[in-house]
This record gives sequence, C-alpha cells and structure tokens, in this order.
Amino acid sequence: MSRQIGEGGNVRKTGILTLTVIFLTVIILALSGCSARVVDHQQVAKNEEIVIKFSHVTAADSPKGLAATRFADLVRQRTGGYVEVQVFPNSTLYKDGEEFDALNRGAVQMLAPATSKLSGMFPDWQLLDLPYAFPNLTYIHQLMEGPVGKKLLAQLQTRKMLGLAMWDNGFKEFTNNKRPLVRPRDFQGLRFRVMPSQVLVDQFAAVGASAYPMPFNDVGQALATGMVDGEENTISNIYTQRFDRSQKYLTLSDHGYLGYVVLTNVDFWNSLPAWVQKVLRDTLAEVTVWERAEAKKVNEEQLKVMDKQGKVKIQHLTPAEKEALQKAFRPAYEHLSEEIGRSLVRSVQPGAP
Repeated sequence: MSRQIGEGGNVRKTGILTLTVIFLTVIILALSGCSARVVDHQQVAKNEEIVIKFSHVTAADSPKGLAATRFADLVRQRTGGYVEVQVFPNSTLYKDGEEFDALNRGAVQMLAPATSKLSGMFPDWQLLDLPYAFPNLTYIHQLMEGPVGKKLLAQLQTRKMLGLAMWDNGFKEFTNNKRPLVRPRDFQGLRFRVMPSQVLVDQFAAVGASAYPMPFNDVGQALATGMVDGEENTISNIYTQRFDRSQKYLTLSDHGYLGYVVLTNVDFWNSLPAWVQKVLRDTLAEVTVWERAEAKKVNEEQLKVMDKQGKVKIQHLTPAEKEALQKAFRPAYEHLSEEIGRSLVRSVQPGAP
C-alpha cells in the first residue's frame, strides 16, 4: 500500500513539475516575443511590421545617404525585420520645403534636414550658419552635446519634432562660374544659391553678393541655366550632384558648417515600444560615429577625384585670405546678435563681435 501511495505521489509530483515547466516556458516566450522575431525574420507578418519612412534630399552615395542606408540595414537586422526603415534619397518623396509638413502629417517618420533649414521655425539654429565660427568639427560636436545644443534640440519639441542625432557633412566651400573667389571684393555682384537662413543672406550681402534661397534639388538646374552664378556646399554634395560640371571655380574656404539633424515626429516616437526606441537610439549613436568618420573620408577622396578630373579650377586659401573673409563677414554676426541676443551668439564663439 505504501509503495502504491509512493508511486502515486511520484506521478503527481512529476505531473506538477511538467505543468510548471510548461507554464514557465509560456511566460518566458510571451515576455520574449520580440526577441523571437529577432531570431527569425520569417515569423514577422507584413501587417505586424513597424515601417519608418526616412526621407532626405541628398544622393544615396552622399555621407547622409550612406548613413541612412546603414542605419536601415542595422535596424532590420537587430529587430529581425520587425522594424523596417525605408530610405528615400534625393528628394524622391519630398523636397526641402515639403519635408517638415510631411513629418507633421505622418507621411514620413524620419528626416535629416540641414540645420539651416530649421532656422525659419527656430531662429536660434542660425548659430550653426555663422561663417568662420568653428575651428573644427570636434568643436561643433562638443557644442551640440553641451548647454547650447540641448537648448536648440529642446526647441524642436515645440513643433512636435524630436532630434535623435547630429550627422556631419563637413565644411562648405564656394563655387561659381565667373572668377576665382579669394578676396572679399571677388564676390561683388555675384548671385549665390543658399539654404533658407538669414545669416547666409547676410553673409553674402556683407561682401556685395546676392543670395537666393532655394530647395536643394533645384540647385543643379539653377547653376546650369545661369539663374545663379554660384553656391556654397561641401565637397561631397558638389561631387555627388555634379555641380563641378557646371561650375568653373571651386574655392576651398571651409567657411561654414553643414550638418544634419536626424528628426522624428514626437507622437510617432511615443507610440513605439520602449525596446524599439532603445534599438533605434543605440543604432543611431553607433551610426553617427561611423557617419562622421565617413563624411571626412568621402570629402577628402572626392576632392582628389575632382582635382584629378580637372573639370573645375580649385583655389586654396591661405590663413591670411581666410582671415580677410572672416572680417568681411562680421556684419552677419551683428545682425544675428540683434535677432537672437548677443550672449547666445557669444556662446558659440566667445570672440564674436
């Protein structure tokens, strides 16, 4: 009798143990359902995916384009296809003037506009357009990680935008069709395309030139038809958009910074699961380090290619020539100080007038 009771007890214990294992397995699988998707992409149905449309206006092989593609690939891998970032380069979805409205409407979920394009909504962002304000890119990175950068990024949320990362393109150079640009007087009477920033308009006005804000995707045509005589841009943009084929002169001035803010819609971001937000942030942080190094490498390599091709005459400026331009551009500092406050301008460059 005791043996039968013992055997029954063992059976009962085994059953309870089996049920416990099954129960714990179900709980673990439920809690790690997202991880299961990471393991097997095929388990993700199309109607379960989170789709993020990432629109930008530069070429796919520009530093921004390469970084956006890298970001999309890594996110797909790290979420097993649960999050799909679809990249639309070269204004294939929206032009410069249309992107912000598309983000607000939810037609796209991510953008990477140049900082200058935020200045219409947030005048303080013109700080980053000041000519010869920054000695190097590291200075700008530290600035954006400090109190000034935090203040600028916080302003974006008043328009339901969240800044997730800052990507470099590099320093801008001058191109034009009329003559080499070396001294301030060389700019007189010329017409330049600029991004929509009053600082950039003031910059050219200070040396007797005219500035015409226009969308990036219209610049090539404007240069080819003579609507404008020149423009300012990084080497990678000049090369990938083939501006060197319609411009005769390139001046390596390194006079202004061109960077991008990776943006998303706040409401969309808040709708994402916390683990997805973490994957996106962590991946962006990793890609940002890669993008900054890649932008430097791409600009250097493509300048060598343009020099070898010889389609555009390249002018190198001496430190004294850069200093003369910097002095000529000082009215842009004064005008911005009147608009946003002298203390804020000086926080970017303590020695600013």
